[in-house]
Amino acid sequence: MDRPGAVAELREAVAAFAKQFVPTADSWCVALSGGPDSLALTAIAATMLPTTALIVDHRLQPGSADVAATARQHARDLGCVDAQVLSVQVGEDGGPEAAARAARYGALAAACGDHPVLLAHTLDDQAETVLLGLGRGSGARSIAGMRAYDPPWCRPLLGVRRDVTHAACAALGLQAWHDPHNSDRRFTRTRLRHEVLPLLEEVLGGGVAEALARTATALREDTELIDSLIDQALTRCATLDGLDTATLAALPAPVRRGVIRRWLIAGGAVGLTDKQIRAVDALVTGWRGQGGVAVGSALRRQRLVAGRRDGLLVLRCESVRPATMQSAQRDEAGAPPACGGEAGN
Repeated sequence: MDRPGAVAELREAVAAFAKQFVPTADSWCVALSGGPDSLALTAIAATMLPTTALIVDHRLQPGSADVAATARQHARDLGCVDAQVLSVQVGEDGGPEAAARAARYGALAAACGDHPVLLAHTLDDQAETVLLGLGRGSGARSIAGMRAYDPPWCRPLLGVRRDVTHAACAALGLQAWHDPHNSDRRFTRTRLRHEVLPLLEEVLGGGVAEALARTATALREDTELIDSLIDQALTRCATLDGLDTATLAALPAPVRRGVIRRWLIAGGAVGLTDKQIRAVDALVTGWRGQGGVAVGSALRRQRLVAGRRDGLLVLRCESVRPATMQSAQRDEAGAPPACGGEAGN
C-alpha cells in the first residue's frame, strides 16, 4: 500500500536540509544507483534545483551497464539537466563492501566539481551504521554514524525511513532497481538489515531504528565539540618529526586519543580500531619502554608502526619477513601511507 504523503514528506526533508546547509546552492548533484532511495531523492531534487545525476557502475554484477543505462534514462525523464555514468574498477582492500565504497566515493568526488552531492542514506541506513560501529568496538566516532552534511556529501534523508522512499516511488510510478546484493546474506550490512534489526525490534518492542538514529545524533554533537578541541590540541602537539608526548599527556583523554587518531591517519594508517588507538595512547600515558604498535595500512612488504623516541610519538615503516607477508597482507588495507609522515590534519 502506498503511504499517503510520502512525496510531500521527502520534499519537506530535502527543502529543510537545503535551507539549513546549502542555502546558496544554485545546482547540485545526486548519486543515483537506480534503487528506490536514490531514485526517490532524484525525483525530488530535480524539481528544486538544476540536478546532475551521477551513476556509478561498479561492474561487479552481470548487466550492471544496463542497470546504469536505465538509471540514466530515469534521471533524464525526471528532469535532470545531466546524467553521467561513472564506471569504476573496484579493488580488494578492506573487503568487497569497503572496496566498492571507496571506488564509489572516489568517482563521485572526481565528477562533482564544487557542487554538493546528495546521497540517499535514510534513517534505516544510519541505524545499521550505528550497529556496525557498536559491533566493531570502533568508539564514539563510529557509533555517531554519518554526518548529515560533510562537504561535498549531503544526506537530506537521514531522518526519513526507508519505507517512505519506497512509497514515494510507487506514488510517482517509478520502477526502481533492487540490488541483489541488498538481499545477499554474505554481506554484514544485509544480515543486520534482515536479521538483527528485526529481532531487536521484536525483543525491545519497536522503535529501535529511531532510537539508534537519535543516539547517533546525540553522539555526533558531542564528537563535533571534541573535534574542535582536537584541532587546537593537534596544533600544539605537532612537530616536524611527530607528536610531543609531554604536551599530549596533559590533554584530557578523549582529546588526546583524537589527536593520536588524526595523526595516525595523516601518516597513512587506515581501518583504525579503538584498541589500536588506545595501545598507541599507552605509549604516552603508560610508557615503560615498550615496543611500537603496528597499525593498519596499505603496505605490502613493510608495515606501519607507531613508536616513541626522544619524547616524541613517531611513525616508521618496518620490513615484513616473507614468512609473515601473507598475514600482513590480510590485515592491512587502505590508501598508500606516507611512511614516516609528519603530524597534521
